[in-house]
Amino acid sequence: MKRPDLDRATLLEARGVSRLYGPGKGCEAIDIRLHRGEVLGIVGESGSGKSTLLRLLAGMERPDAGQVVYHSHEGELDLYAIGEARRRALLRMEWGLVHQNPRDGLRLGVSAGANIGERLMALGERHYGQLRAAGQDWMGRVELDPRRIDDAPKTFSGGMQQRLQIARTLVTRPNLVFMDEPTGGLDVSVQARLLDMLRTLVRELGLSVILVTHDLAVARLLAHRLMVMRRGQVVETGLTDQILDDPQHAYTQLLVSSVLTP
Repeated sequence: MKRPDLDRATLLEARGVSRLYGPGKGCEAIDIRLHRGEVLGIVGESGSGKSTLLRLLAGMERPDAGQVVYHSHEGELDLYAIGEARRRALLRMEWGLVHQNPRDGLRLGVSAGANIGERLMALGERHYGQLRAAGQDWMGRVELDPRRIDDAPKTFSGGMQQRLQIARTLVTRPNLVFMDEPTGGLDVSVQARLLDMLRTLVRELGLSVILVTHDLAVARLLAHRLMVMRRGQVVETGLTDQILDDPQHAYTQLLVSSVLTP
């Protein structure tokens, strides 16, 4: 993707964040700075620590050391000094999370429209007609048939459930979105359509995103910058095209060559 203006204000930063479960398990002394309107990709093989880092950044797991600071309209918020209730409110009202398994991000017992509307209700919207209109609009945006607004998510395919989860997440136009392997588990043709849709929405909404993926093709399509993780540490960081076209670290070179080699 085209490089954003990296002089934009910082939105989220990690300062020496660590969470270790054993030697090389978890993440250690990680520094991150995410700018507004930027997509930061975190890549690495399974067990590299990228998912642990995502949970720390999203307020879902407390670090052993370091700080996560969110630059909100209220000023700097130390994520682990504000209390659990406030962190949950951030994730519900100002942030969004797209899970790898859409069933983790949906309420399967209510309709597609209700799944989308619930996020708006958390912000205070109560008008039924407006909630329903927003549901239909967002179903259309993610290429779902708006006529299925009253259908339960469990009647949708896996790819359609992921689209619905994305609509549920983005309907409130969150300041920050965390994406955890958003195309994982989908077949190649479904992945391609979903990625194209995600890239369009990220651009149109000017989203700030932290994306965790093991798939370098996904990272190239969506991320402006990349962090490469191995055994809980960052081994290389830089602009996405720069890292993927001219990797400097031996591990990054191995990752890239494994993708390019038949």
